Amino acid sequence: MESCPAIKNILLLDSEGKRVAVNYYSDDWPTNAAKEAFEKAVFAKTQKTNARAEAEITMYDNYIVVYKFAQDLHFFVTGSDNENEIILASVLQGFFDAVGILLRGNVEKREALENLDLILLCLDEIVDGGIILETDANVIAGKVASNSVDSGAPLSEQTISQALATAREHLARSLLK
Repeated sequence: MESCPAIKNILLLDSEGKRVAVNYYSDDWPTNAAKEAFEKAVFAKTQKTNARAEAEITMYDNYIVVYKFAQDLHFFVTGSDNENEIILASVLQGFFDAVGILLRGNVEKREALENLDLILLCLDEIVDGGIILETDANVIAGKVASNSVDSGAPLSEQTISQALATAREHLARSLLK
C-alpha cells in the first residue's frame, strides 16, 4: 500500500470556504468538526492566492494540498507529505476538467449545486478508498454520463430520465400482476 499513491481527501468549496462537495478517504480527520476545521484552515491559507490559470501547491499541517480556482469554486486535492505532487496535480486536473465537462463549461456554485449528483459520481469515479482510479477527464465524464438511459438528454436531466424510466417499469410490473 505504501508504494501506491493515495489521496487523503478531495474538496470542492465555495468562495466563502463552505462545502459544496467533499470526500474524505482517510481517518486523519475522525470527526466532522475536525474535517470542517481542516477545510476552513486550508481555505484561509489559500484564498489570497491566484490559482486560476494553473494549479498551485502548498503544505499545510504535514499534508500536500494541490488546489485550483474557477469562478466561485475552489478545488482541492490533499495527500500525505511524502506523496508525489505531480500525481496529486493530475487528480486535481482530472476532477477540475471533468466537472467542467459535466457542467458544460459553466463552472460556478449555483450550477454545481444543481448538478451535485454528477459531481459526487465524478468523485466516485476518480478515487475509491484513497486509491486513484482515473485521471482522464473525458473518461470520468463519460462514465458519469453513461449512467443515463436517454443519452440524447442533457446531462442535468439524465438522472431524472432514469428515475422516470424506473418508475414506469415498476408501474408496468405492478399492473401486470
